[in-house]
Amino acid sequence: MDSRPKAAESGVAPRKHHRVTLKAVAEHVGLTPGTVSAVLNNSPASSAVPQRTKNRVLDAARKLNYRPNFFARSLRVKRTFTVGVIAQIGDPYGATVISGIEQYLRQHGFFFLMVAHPHDEKRLENYSHLLLERGVEGFITVDAPIVQPMLLPVVAVAGHRRLEGVTNIVLDHRRAAQLAVQHLLELGHSEIAFMKGPSDSSDSVDRWNAVCDVSQELGVQVRPHLTVQIEGEAGTPELGYPFTRKLLAGNRGFSALLAFNDSSAIGAIRAIHEAGLRVPEDISVIGFDDIQSAAYSNPTLTTIRQPLQKMGEIAARTLLNRLDDPERYLPELLIEPELIVRKSTARPGSHLPGDLRRQA
Repeated sequence: MDSRPKAAESGVAPRKHHRVTLKAVAEHVGLTPGTVSAVLNNSPASSAVPQRTKNRVLDAARKLNYRPNFFARSLRVKRTFTVGVIAQIGDPYGATVISGIEQYLRQHGFFFLMVAHPHDEKRLENYSHLLLERGVEGFITVDAPIVQPMLLPVVAVAGHRRLEGVTNIVLDHRRAAQLAVQHLLELGHSEIAFMKGPSDSSDSVDRWNAVCDVSQELGVQVRPHLTVQIEGEAGTPELGYPFTRKLLAGNRGFSALLAFNDSSAIGAIRAIHEAGLRVPEDISVIGFDDIQSAAYSNPTLTTIRQPLQKMGEIAARTLLNRLDDPERYLPELLIEPELIVRKSTARPGSHLPGDLRRQA
């Protein structure tokens, strides 16, 4: 005979496993389901709800352990609330942009499916079809080689091709080049070495054209023997290290180096130190992007800041706005750069040994 007390006899109510509905939350706070839905989904209609009431709704949802039924919502409004993100994974640039995308989408009730691209146009096309099959409503690409229109709305971070249906979020490269070159000129540098970005980076051509145009306007010569074309993964310091060694081996006089990005600048600083020179006393180095490690390199890196996380947030907001209202399409959004001065740039020193003193 089972002597264990029954649930009722022990005074413990049997546990019920059921989902708390939106209607139950509404009844708990004495409001209509529509009002509760507007608050929980942070929809435009919620702006008319007093903050005190919003707090009551949110508190009730937490206490009742309310969980939105995503699938029911999707069927009701015939949407998936899912975005496809195509980006480089592991790249400091891409990682920071993605964090901004994720934060904005999460705050607005969207998921994202992400695939990595190795700057391969064919793989990009295959991935876009796979994401389409999984019901994404639009795409955000980061430094991806889009060469033809896609079937859904697209927002491209670091996109430079004018394509129908694609909103390009791009840095004002002309202004960025102006800030960088002008900074070196104001410090007194006239012999400047330059890095051209890798051929598979979306920013390389536009950034280099801007550097050349601005340099010409400011009277700075872009000398072929003080220019290196870098190739490789744009997000690793190894990108700048061997090419800076090549510059230094040429025994040509230059007192400053304008790198393609921060990663290549950090690699360049190591090569300069290994050559027995100092940064910035012998050679000043300026980067591009202001990735997190730029403030912790040795010396800390002067750079042109792209607001990368903000660019991710802008990309996500722009796409969601287009999904809500297709007429809100803009072909391009221009982002303003900012000069961040740290310890890697200074006035030219007189401590340039040997042939490095020679002018070209």
